[in-house]
Amino acid sequence: MTICALRHTVAPSLVVLFGLSATSVACNAAQRLSANIGNAEAQFNLGVTYAIGRGVPQDYAQAASWYRKAANQGHATAQYNLGAMYANGQGVPQDDSEADWWYRKAANQGDADAQFNIGVMYANGQGVPQDDAQAVLWFRKAADRGHATAQYNLGVAYASGRGTAQDDAQAVPWYRKAAEQGKANAMYNLGTMYRLGRGVAKDAIEAHNADELRRDA
Repeated sequence: MTICALRHTVAPSLVVLFGLSATSVACNAAQRLSANIGNAEAQFNLGVTYAIGRGVPQDYAQAASWYRKAANQGHATAQYNLGAMYANGQGVPQDDSEADWWYRKAANQGDADAQFNIGVMYANGQGVPQDDAQAVLWFRKAADRGHATAQYNLGVAYASGRGTAQDDAQAVPWYRKAAEQGKANAMYNLGTMYRLGRGVAKDAIEAHNADELRRDA
C-alpha cells in the first residue's frame, strides 16, 4: 500500500501557471512578512512556495521549516505535509515514526488523507507495529470522510477478512462508494461481486455495468 503524497494547496490568487509574474513576487513578499509575524496560513503557503519552487529556488528543507512553524500552530494541512516529508525523507531525515506523529496531529483534526496514511502505516508496519485491525479502523475514519482509496481498502478488508470479520455484504457498499468516485479497482471488484454473487444476488447486468464504467474511467 502507498501513502498519499504531499498536498501543495495554496490560495487560488497565489497560483502561477506559466513563468513568474510581478504579482507572484509581491505575494511571496507579503506571505513572508505575514509568516514572520506568526500567521499560520502564510507560514503554510510559504512552505508550499519552497516545496514547488514558485518564485524561489525549490528547497525542501525550507519547506519543512515553514510547514513546521504552521504545524506547531495547529495548521492541519501543514501537519499532514510535514508528516509526508518525514515519510519521504524530503527536507528532513526519513523517519516513519515522526511521519506517524504528524499524521496523527492532522488526522485528529479530521484530515482524511492523514487518516488514510495512518491506516497504510499500520497495514505495512511503517513507524508503528503492523496491525491490520488498526489499519481498518483508520481506513474507516478516512472512508467515512469520503476518501475513495480508503473506501476501496475497506472493501478489500471485508472481502478478505483482513483486520476484520470477513463479510462480503459489507464489502459491496464500500466498493460501490469507491467506484462512484472513479476508482477503477473498485469498479472491477464490484463487478466481480455481482458476477459471483458474493454479498449480493448474482446479476449479470450489474456486473456488465460495472465493467463498462471501468472501461470508461
